[in-house]
Amino acid sequence: MRTSILKSLKPDIIVEMLEMAAAFENWKKVMETADILYQCVQRIYEERQYHKAMKLPIPHVNLERPLVYYFGFSHLMCGMAHQNQGAYEQARECIFKYVELGWMEDLKGEDIQVVEEFRFLAKTNLYAVDILSGNIQLIEEYVAFLQDNREEILPGLNTILQAALLYHLDVADILHTFAEQIDEFESYEDAENVSYYYSYRYHLALYYRKYGRLQDAVGLAVRAMQLADQSGNDRNFKKCTALFESLRESATAEQISEYREMLMQCLDEYGTDCISL
Repeated sequence: MRTSILKSLKPDIIVEMLEMAAAFENWKKVMETADILYQCVQRIYEERQYHKAMKLPIPHVNLERPLVYYFGFSHLMCGMAHQNQGAYEQARECIFKYVELGWMEDLKGEDIQVVEEFRFLAKTNLYAVDILSGNIQLIEEYVAFLQDNREEILPGLNTILQAALLYHLDVADILHTFAEQIDEFESYEDAENVSYYYSYRYHLALYYRKYGRLQDAVGLAVRAMQLADQSGNDRNFKKCTALFESLRESATAEQISEYREMLMQCLDEYGTDCISL
């Protein structure tokens, strides 16, 4: 990208664009935007280093976070996109880029804290990538890690459920281990945790369907649909609708009624004339 264009971009705006693309699971857009963010902050860093070497005043750029954050975030989001597309080796390469950001010069207190935060994220994300790529022997160690890091339990259980679906694993005991924490997920309201909770519910529904707990799977599909609607994610809403329809024969009359009511609410929201479902 041309330097003139990069100079006109604002890293914090690009971060918002990245978060929006990730929320809607537009992984191609995530990777494209992550690359733009990296190029943008690389230009800022190089310009700062040049002015420092020439003993010139350092140009001021209005940033909400330390510059090192944007380097880490660009690699983090690119890795997330690869992971969600099943490209685990590429995801692992991205993780190695933010596991150690100490190469940057002039890092101080807040910068060092950001470096440590990304080092921790690299550890937890490397667990996920390794397990999803088939190293299921790590699951026991990963469970211990989650028990020591409660904030990672929700995304961690989502990873474990995906691995269970990929590699035909029975993870009932693991779910039981975290039963108390799972009960707390319902109270989450921030967008990131709602998105993780949707994914957890959706993959748990698939897991229950695989092991014959069909009515439980139906209930989870309906709840996941509600979370997708709450997030405004039409793609996920469509996936849940398809999942429900695949399970309709196992649904109770109450579950079908709840499903229909949700669809009618969607019709009302879009101003569509009511039709019989």
